[in-house]
Amino acid sequence: MRQDSHPLPVVAAVIERDGRVLLAQRPEHKHLARKWEFPGGKVESGETPEAALIREIREELNCEICVIRPLPRSTHTYDRGTIEMIPFVCRLAPDSPEPKPAEHLALAWVRPDELAGYDVAAADLPVVAALQTPVA
Repeated sequence: MRQDSHPLPVVAAVIERDGRVLLAQRPEHKHLARKWEFPGGKVESGETPEAALIREIREELNCEICVIRPLPRSTHTYDRGTIEMIPFVCRLAPDSPEPKPAEHLALAWVRPDELAGYDVAAADLPVVAALQTPVA
């Protein structure tokens, strides 16, 4: 992660289905091992956040998503640098296979009111808060 003044743009998919959202557990060998997160990853140079998210989900979960709408962005500083979290509400594409983790330890479909029971990565906490706020 960068230490300079520009936050690293990171996208996150809040994949909704049947009143639940998909959480993924980070692998042992990565930063924030075993923490739960909304799947996603870094935005590459020249890539839109939406395109980055579709690519990351294809790579990480072997499935296809439709991006529905953005959620509020936030920044978080870890000891390794600052990220800009760019979350989107998504759904599985109609012809998508079930999500299957390529590198995560586990996946869980969770109701928004159950999210507090998971050890979620700090950068994902504003996304959790956004999901627990009623839509106006």
